[in-house]
Amino acid sequence: MTKIRADIEENIAATYEGYEEQLPENIQQKLEWFKDQKIGVIFHWGLYAVAGIVESWQMSEEDDWARKRGGWRNQIDELRKDYWGLNHSFNPYAFNPEEWAKRCKEAGFRYMIFTTKHHDGFNMYDTKYSDYKVTAAPCPFATNERADLFLEVADAFREQGMGVGAYYSKPDWHSPLYWVPGEHAKGRYASYNPLEYPERWAQYDQFVHDQLVELASSYGDLDLMWLDGGWVNKRNELLDMDRIVTDVRAQQPDLLMVDRSIGGIHENYVTPERKIPDTPPTKAWESNIPLAKNWGFCPNDTYKSFEEILTSVVKVVAMGGNIILGVGPKPDGTLPNEAFTILEPLGKWLDQFGEGIYETRPVHFKVAEGWYFTQKGATYYAFHEKGQTNPLVIEELPFAVHKVTDLNTGQASNLDTINQNLCHEDLYQVYKIE
Repeated sequence: MTKIRADIEENIAATYEGYEEQLPENIQQKLEWFKDQKIGVIFHWGLYAVAGIVESWQMSEEDDWARKRGGWRNQIDELRKDYWGLNHSFNPYAFNPEEWAKRCKEAGFRYMIFTTKHHDGFNMYDTKYSDYKVTAAPCPFATNERADLFLEVADAFREQGMGVGAYYSKPDWHSPLYWVPGEHAKGRYASYNPLEYPERWAQYDQFVHDQLVELASSYGDLDLMWLDGGWVNKRNELLDMDRIVTDVRAQQPDLLMVDRSIGGIHENYVTPERKIPDTPPTKAWESNIPLAKNWGFCPNDTYKSFEEILTSVVKVVAMGGNIILGVGPKPDGTLPNEAFTILEPLGKWLDQFGEGIYETRPVHFKVAEGWYFTQKGATYYAFHEKGQTNPLVIEELPFAVHKVTDLNTGQASNLDTINQNLCHEDLYQVYKIE
């Protein structure tokens, strides 16, 4: 997968040996829980679904890549004004979080991350620190009994036994403390230099602090807090993350913090975006891959095939990572049918072969191209990719083989039979080796 969008934040020197040993024991244990989950879903949902554009990126004047096929409006000032006015139109009348959770559980997801606020500053939860939110007029959904969208989604997914995480954008283009009214914000950054206006930046830092503590204290048990907008906490836009994380964890002691692309102690795991890394990071990690071209809903978007997604799942897990798949809910609150064209067969595949995916760890021996291994205790799982003809050589395996089961058929097998069955029709032939 190639880098195709300028919003992709690459990790700086974020991984190093011994990082996890520096963390408190409870966070180390939570990372082991995270590594067991393997497959999650992330929902990018907000006003951009109504506009049908690339999330809120068109509002950043310098990010012209988001308007390369024509801007939503001709002039940037007009675009921003009309975009921010979409809170008058956001009305997901068909929103049914129980259905979301049920379908995602069936697809094999073990955890969920929900966009509480994207860079545009529109809050998808009932924050006390902004009136620009789904629960306030003039948003027509504000009077709905389920208007606190994050609360509803979090409760529904927890009811299904799934982990819950909150995506939060550190930059907030609607906040007068970030994009100051009357000042021209040229790009994604604050409209002023925080070093020249430290008191104003201190107020913004307090705003971010208060919202993150609010999310940690008002929305039940959270597993992950996923902070986006990696240009904040680089250069001059520095938040007091030590204070923020301390106060957030006073509410949720076991919460994993993911200050994306920043490195350091507050990025508990790393998040390669739209790709599978060539070399596994030394930290815990999670590949982020949208089911479609875009993270949020866009009409007539191009979706990946089930085969491409399944291949990504197998390769990421065999490398020791997690994979989180992006789904963009529609303006009416339903999930796109195109997503389920992928997720339904993924769930069926995981029903049959998930024992070789969940709670596994990577192996530390090399095998021939076309073979992928995972390990669970003394049990190994071998995935042979369709079209690959390299045999599995017993001398390459650093363990004694006592029993082999072909999980495609449920029948006993052996290494000779495996190598005789290299030309198969399934995308992966899966073997349990004990």
